[in-house]
Amino acid sequence: MKIAVVGAGFAGLSSAKVLTGFGHDVTVFEKAPDVGGVWSASRRYPGLTTQNDKGTYSLSDFPMPRHYPEWPSGQQVQEYLEAYARHFGIRDLVRTGTEVLSAEPRRGGGWTVTTAGAGTATEEFDHLVVANGIFSEPFLPAFPGTEEYRAAGGRYCAPSDFTDIEDARDRDVVVIGYGKSSCDVAVALDSVSRSTTVVARELLWKMPRRIGGALNYKYLLLTRLGEGLFRYAHLAGFEKFLHGAGRGVRNGMMSSLQGQIVRQLKLQKLGLVPDGSLEDIARSTVSLATEGFYEAVADGSITVHRDTVISALGARDGRPVAILQDGTEVAADVVVAATGFHQRVPFLSQDVRDRLVDERGNFELYRQIHPHTVADLSFCGYNSSFLSPLSAEIAALWIGVHLAGGIDLPSVEERRAFVQERLRWMEERTEGKHARGTNIIPFSLHNIDEMLSDLGAGIGRRRRFGEWLLPVDPGVYARITADLTARHAPVTADAPRRRATPLRAAG
Repeated sequence: MKIAVVGAGFAGLSSAKVLTGFGHDVTVFEKAPDVGGVWSASRRYPGLTTQNDKGTYSLSDFPMPRHYPEWPSGQQVQEYLEAYARHFGIRDLVRTGTEVLSAEPRRGGGWTVTTAGAGTATEEFDHLVVANGIFSEPFLPAFPGTEEYRAAGGRYCAPSDFTDIEDARDRDVVVIGYGKSSCDVAVALDSVSRSTTVVARELLWKMPRRIGGALNYKYLLLTRLGEGLFRYAHLAGFEKFLHGAGRGVRNGMMSSLQGQIVRQLKLQKLGLVPDGSLEDIARSTVSLATEGFYEAVADGSITVHRDTVISALGARDGRPVAILQDGTEVAADVVVAATGFHQRVPFLSQDVRDRLVDERGNFELYRQIHPHTVADLSFCGYNSSFLSPLSAEIAALWIGVHLAGGIDLPSVEERRAFVQERLRWMEERTEGKHARGTNIIPFSLHNIDEMLSDLGAGIGRRRRFGEWLLPVDPGVYARITADLTARHAPVTADAPRRRATPLRAAG
């Protein structure tokens, strides 16, 4: 098939590599001037690093370089993806600086894709893979007084639009939010700013990189046991014990860890103990504590206003200010809003977009990949997780096998029922903070297991058991790509295609 892929981040590049291996003619469109998606030089904010260690945040058959630090910088991740694309010969398939303006279904199947790059072009494709990412369009709250604020010289933007740290030198900076990106950018800008203030509507639980200064957090959360501490939609195996007869043990582990975090980060002394319990850490995302953040709060260089919001922006005596809910005015030459993202596919028509979501605006995608009623369309990377690179790669494999006829999908009615049940569970578990059904944290391995079950593939019981206590090694999954590609190898003159018996996708 002739396949168009929108986006050249982890999901787009792994889709290009996997689908090319299945014999397809792939073109990747990326509006940024380089590959990398959120890691692109055009979007990297000061202080951006990975949340995972380099061992778990990689694609299965291309480990990160040994000389990289344990938590690579944004620039290093972009360089890794550039190297990945060149190593597997797919870099020439990527058209950077080319934005997809529209993708319209063709009568009889396929898509008409219109792009803008050096000029405007229109091409025909048999299949479309949406890999634009769920973090592609920042959400900026609308504040009264923004026009007056900007007229006074204030700058209001998202972290991805603030790429030069010098723009904060000797200026008063306000950061909105308390997630990882908020704290990362606050620490980075604090190194050059006149003042740095964080305004947090809600404090989140943060996980230190090393618990007690010694134990890497990956041994707690990037394992099957760590994932099993949180109740999944359907319990199986040892999880039934953890949330049944062994619940006391599980609760004790969570309570002990919470106490250690409070002591280690000195949250009580700083007045930054979040409401609720550590259980909430997985409500929408697990946020890693930014190195230096709590130290900066302790020494007064970063001020945190907790449990409040900005009610307006404006100017006071010709200087830009942010006005808090209680009327407090904060000097604010720069306001950086790390307030989340829209999940949108703006290049699809309204009619198509309406068929992709339910009445609550959630994406209705089977396995976070397959829409119910829009033909010749797949999504990759709409299963954001702790293990996003591996999750996207397995999703790309799912797409490849599906296009090869290797998955016998349940009926549309069965898929709808399954997806709706899952969405309602996600909404309830996260109190609506599930990114329109695209954020599956912390259940990365559950999602991977379900996709692999559909593919009739896996890593074996011994290795699965090892993942209960040890962090996931993406390299263990590399042979799955090789096996499935061989099983669905393209037809050649001397090697006729071996078509696998379709596998019934498990509900």
